[in-house]
Amino acid sequence: MKIQKQPTLADSICDLRARKIKKTFFTQINTLIDWDTISILINNDYLKGKSATGKPSYDGTLLFKMCLLQSWYGLSDYEVEDRINDSLSFSYFCGMTIEQVAPDHSTLSRFRTALTKTQTFEKLFTSINKQLDAHNIIVKTGLIIDASVIDTPLRPKGKTNFKVTEDRCADQVEVHKEYPDSVDKEGTWLKKRGKYHFGFKKHHVTDNEGLVLGVLTTTASKNEIANLEEVLETVNVALPKGIPLKADKGYQSKKNVAILKKRNLKNHILKKAVKNKPLTKWETRFNKLIGKTRFKVERTFGGIKLWFKGGIARYRGMKKMHTQNLMEAMCYNLYRSPGIFASNCKN
Repeated sequence: MKIQKQPTLADSICDLRARKIKKTFFTQINTLIDWDTISILINNDYLKGKSATGKPSYDGTLLFKMCLLQSWYGLSDYEVEDRINDSLSFSYFCGMTIEQVAPDHSTLSRFRTALTKTQTFEKLFTSINKQLDAHNIIVKTGLIIDASVIDTPLRPKGKTNFKVTEDRCADQVEVHKEYPDSVDKEGTWLKKRGKYHFGFKKHHVTDNEGLVLGVLTTTASKNEIANLEEVLETVNVALPKGIPLKADKGYQSKKNVAILKKRNLKNHILKKAVKNKPLTKWETRFNKLIGKTRFKVERTFGGIKLWFKGGIARYRGMKKMHTQNLMEAMCYNLYRSPGIFASNCKN
């Protein structure tokens, strides 16, 4: 029988350091955010789980903080329940005492479903961004827009005859097929850079530092170039007039130029060469200058994938996927906020 190795002093120190880092971050978030405002928004819509006296069995803010932890650490409903019961830093962040037990996974699932139906996550995203704006964390000197595909594991298996939409094709082809129950029937096919994707697409509007100001969720086959105005409608903070909007050359169209002019936004969409008309030296230089900032929206997508194990569908259906996208956007903004706030104080 193998004897279990006892932790060394070095192991204990490393563990304490990890706990200290977590505790510091959680303390910063609890200080940064006015949770009373968040609680009011949740309690206005969260009617599930109330006792005979009308009091919630579990506090809505506690359950929302569980959703934040779940997104930050890429955990399932079962896993976040276990981690809160096992971790002091997790339980303290949620406002629980050491003798309290975390709500079970089914309670968390019902909470998320209830707030998805009432579109409360949209309100929470807006409230958090307004608070970050009040702390001068959001940089409102410009906007960046882009979209990213979210694959779902609930895709058709085996050989299937289907029509696939080419990425940014003007003629969008929706799939009409009787799929088995194991397939998310709200997902659609997309061919991008020679690879086939099945699922959804998230559209982000960010500030010039990559913090997310608006989120739109569509099927994967949706042409993002054709819905610029719909994406801009999701921006949830007040913007100054005349700031530039940056996007890759695929967004360049007469319709989008008109939309930016109507909204009093400067057109900083990358210039696109057309047949028999290559880019001029000025247009090439313009693209290089815009590219130095435009890449930050791609950094946002990459950060969500790397830090939170995002970029893949955790739920079934468009509405729940929109909730996932909103939660990941909130978590990304909050994750970066303490560093930005500290940098602003130094300046």
